[in-house]
Amino acid sequence: MSIVVPLHNSAMVLARTVERWVDYLTEGHHEIILVENGSTDLTWALAQEVARDNPHVTFQLARSAKGMGNALRRGIELTRGRYVLLTADDLPFDFTDIEQARALDPRPRIVVGSKAHPGSEVSRHVHRKLYTYGYRLFRRVLLGSKVGDSQGTIIAEGDWLRQVVEHVDEPGFLFTTQLIFVAELQGVSISEVPVVLSSDHSPKPSTVRVSDVLDMGVGLLRLRKGRTSANARLIAEVAE
Repeated sequence: MSIVVPLHNSAMVLARTVERWVDYLTEGHHEIILVENGSTDLTWALAQEVARDNPHVTFQLARSAKGMGNALRRGIELTRGRYVLLTADDLPFDFTDIEQARALDPRPRIVVGSKAHPGSEVSRHVHRKLYTYGYRLFRRVLLGSKVGDSQGTIIAEGDWLRQVVEHVDEPGFLFTTQLIFVAELQGVSISEVPVVLSSDHSPKPSTVRVSDVLDMGVGLLRLRKGRTSANARLIAEVAE
């Protein structure tokens, strides 16, 4: 498995996250790809310090332009694994998303660690719940999306993901929404699995700003109108 972790001002959580991954990945061989994007703290220096290969884990370090989408895209381009996990720098669900994905038989092409799954244990502030519900409603209305949570963690078949990533061009938080949109247009099999929000999640401040929310609303309209590379023509080309 390849694990892609975008880093933006992640100095507070990075060392602990890497330690937990190394302790968890004790069988087989995996790679962790750390992609720093526009940090203003010591994230890049710390990433170089904590990225220590061992018999089960190989690290890759990269940098991208600022933006979660830019970081995820760059990380995906570097992956080599049969499966690719797109996750966050603070390991929000511990490893419950991976364990749930492993239990699926047959395994779909995409598994989403979904906060919207009725079996998920997620406790968040009321305003965050309202934002999440509103965003989900807009995705359903504007894009016809049936996936409850397009911004959870994503585990995807590596070959498929590396093939389609060049058509996913959103630079920021909308990247995974566009990725799911591409998959739904293609008719790719997608399953959402329940997750448990880590008890020590969010020790660092959220990086989501009001401007990001507005950008995501505009982005949904852009996807709807087919102004990005995730339009019917390109989707058909990828599917072929």
